[in-house]
Formats: sequence, structure tokens, C-alpha cells
Amino acid sequence: MSNEQRMNRLLLTGAAGGLGKVLRERLAPMARTLRVSDIADMQPAQGHEELVVCDLADKAAVDRLVEGCDAIVHLGGISVERPFEQILEANIKGIFHLYEGARRHGVKRVVFASSNHVIGFYKQTERIDDSAKRRPDGYYGLSKSFGEDVAQFYFDRWGIETVSIRIGSSFPEPVNRRMMSTWLSYRDLTTLVEKSLFTPHVGHTVVYGASANRDVWWDNSGAAHLGFVPQDTSEVFRDKVEAQPPVAPTDPNAIYQGGAFTAQGPF
Repeated sequence: MSNEQRMNRLLLTGAAGGLGKVLRERLAPMARTLRVSDIADMQPAQGHEELVVCDLADKAAVDRLVEGCDAIVHLGGISVERPFEQILEANIKGIFHLYEGARRHGVKRVVFASSNHVIGFYKQTERIDDSAKRRPDGYYGLSKSFGEDVAQFYFDRWGIETVSIRIGSSFPEPVNRRMMSTWLSYRDLTTLVEKSLFTPHVGHTVVYGASANRDVWWDNSGAAHLGFVPQDTSEVFRDKVEAQPPVAPTDPNAIYQGGAFTAQGPF
């Protein structure tokens, strides 16, 4: 990427998380300064990084965090199912504080790590696109659904563009049969984030984050303008995954797109 294509300052939240650690290294070439943030301990700043510890539930702190940034890749918050009170602070208040900061400081592009758990109660036999009615499968999914509404509102009202990536399962490899459909390789994740940052005129785009897997549940034709073409596939892991004991047909992992999240809680 040339200097002309790079941003001046790019913010990455959730930099201490699993995907945050992956993207922290891979986003570095996309900006002259990469500001990385989390509430948890992070690796020391390297190269042209700025390290900022920030609680997303603290509105004033988030406002300072956003100041001076050209764009935001927002991974921060709780990434698994938890009691609503915990989800409320990090995920729901956090996304509101982030967009308020973006509005106040003139940030015009956000890449929001949404989730497949926004539509988790669809059956695995169904194929859906971005126009499908949301069916969150838990408090975590509810928070991501709220985040997508916030993104749409801030675009309609203030012109802040967002790509909401409904991430499937982004790990080094799929670990079960459900993930054979939802798996998103780190390479494809990086490409999708880059397309989300630099594609012009995205408005509020919702895109499903999955690699070119054989059995896909999601149709990304509504996000074709991003030009995202996944390069990897879960097929290379099929023999390994299918060597596992079969899942009972009554198991949520065999029924719902959201898998086990549909059965967790209440807490």
C-alpha cells in the first residue's frame, strides 16, 4: 500500500482480544499512525503505534480516544455471551460513545465488528442476505443488532459511513461442523476490513464475514460494491472436523446458525 493510500491515523479498539491481536499487525501498513486501545493489558507499542487504555463505558475517555482519527475499526467490547449488565456497559454504551465521539470529531468511516449472532435463530437450512429480519440469539447478539441500528442512524443523521461485518467464526481453523460454514480465515478477514476502510461510498453496508466455504448460509450480493472475494475455504479441514463424533440432531449446533449461543443464559 502506497503512502498516498494510507490513512493518517487509524483507531483499532479491542486490540488485546483474539482478532484485535491479529488485526493490530495487519492494519499497521494501512495508516501512518495506528492507535490501538483496550481495557485489558496490551503488548507495548511498536513502530508507529499509539497505545491508549480506554474503558468503552467511559464516554469522556472514548471521546478522547477518537479525537484525531480518520477512521475506526471497532472490535472492542465483550465478544461472547454474558449477563446483560456486562453487555450493556461494554457493548451497548460503548458503541454509542464511539459514534458520539466520531460525530464530535468528524470521523467519517467506521468498520464495526458485528456478528452472525445478530441472525443466530435462523436455521442452518436457510440462506439469507443482508435484508433478512434480524433474529439475535442472546444478549451479545442483541448488542450487535443495536450497534447496526446505531450505525444506520449515524449515517442517516450525520453521514458517518459504516461497514458492519457480521463475522462468522474467525479462528486459525474451524473446530466443529458448524464452523465449516461460518469460518473466516485471518487472510480473508484482513481483506474484508481493508475493503471496508477504503471502498468509497459505502453508506451503511452490512456484509457477512465468511470465507469461500462449501456450504454457505449467507448471500453477500448486497455488499458486492465492496469487491470482497474470499480466497480461503474450510474444505481443507473437512476430514479433520468430520472425524469428530457426530452432533446430536437436537443440539443447537446442528440446528441454528448461531449454534450454542441460542441456548446460553439467562444468567
